[in-house]
Amino acid sequence: MILPGDGIGKEVVKEAEKVLVTVEEKHKFPVIKKYGLIGGECLDKKGTPIDEETLGIVNECNAVLLGAVGGPKWDNFPLDKRPERGLLVLRKTLEVFSNIRPVKVFPSLVKFSPLKEDRLKGIDFVIVRELVGGIYFGEPRGIFLRNGKRVGLNSEIYSEDEIERIARVAFEIARVRRKKVTSVEKANVLESSVLWREVVDSVAKEYPDVIVSHMYVDNCAMQIIKSPHQFDVILTNNLFGDILSDESAAIVGSIGLLPSASIGKDKKGIYEPIHGSAPDIVGTGKANPIATILSLSLMFRLSFGREDIARDIESAVEKTLEDGFRTEDLGDGKITSTAGLGDEIVKRIKDMD
Repeated sequence: MILPGDGIGKEVVKEAEKVLVTVEEKHKFPVIKKYGLIGGECLDKKGTPIDEETLGIVNECNAVLLGAVGGPKWDNFPLDKRPERGLLVLRKTLEVFSNIRPVKVFPSLVKFSPLKEDRLKGIDFVIVRELVGGIYFGEPRGIFLRNGKRVGLNSEIYSEDEIERIARVAFEIARVRRKKVTSVEKANVLESSVLWREVVDSVAKEYPDVIVSHMYVDNCAMQIIKSPHQFDVILTNNLFGDILSDESAAIVGSIGLLPSASIGKDKKGIYEPIHGSAPDIVGTGKANPIATILSLSLMFRLSFGREDIARDIESAVEKTLEDGFRTEDLGDGKITSTAGLGDEIVKRIKDMD
């Protein structure tokens, strides 16, 4: 199912659809496409950030390609009516408990990173973020009166089962990479993190071939800047994963480069760029479609089991960047538009054997 969403979501999804059509034809792998509403557009048209019709179709699909949701137009709406609530409902409906965010520096883009070049060598890690638990979903929550003053309350809650299943995802990914998991929490002050550490250590016994270590989240945030090459698989909770993955996007040069996959137990997935709706550049042709296109490659790999198609897409993206084509966020090279960059990637997919 395709959910373009708000802002530049529509623009970057359009380019991913170009790529989708191209690989369908090239590999003779037809994909049935259905469309729906989510976020602010759904609020405007249906009065809810995601409607029952869309949720019904989503349940029948193998994967969801999502653009972005939100924008200042809806910032003053009640929390349960904000565009982002639609995304949380979508994740919960599909039970996509694991969010997988690869972080890799393209050699041709090293100069665009804010880090010194010597710190960029070997950066290729994955953040595995728990996605349907923790403080974003915990109860009780709300804004209440206490002693005549308003207080805001959110609950960080994790069960053993929730931690076990996300830990296994991280260990399985590590097994086919460099066999190293760094579990990130705040066990020195949070009881939920104490349990997290205990359960991760328990699951680690099932994976004797994988090295596991623990790191406090504040130290991890520093180490991603200071020594990012040390990481292979970072395993963490919902809140910390949200923050650390955005930090990681900065070191690769642009938030427009990083894809993500949110997967459940039946391999149904939500595939989306990690960036937002960027209302300030809507219609300017400045939006970078690469993160969305790479999210499409993750879709073929993880939900459809087509490694060959995923590699085709990724190789075409890398070749396009090597040839110097860029959107404005990267600020140098052969500057082109959102659509122009999509066309260049499609051209290289067609040219590959």
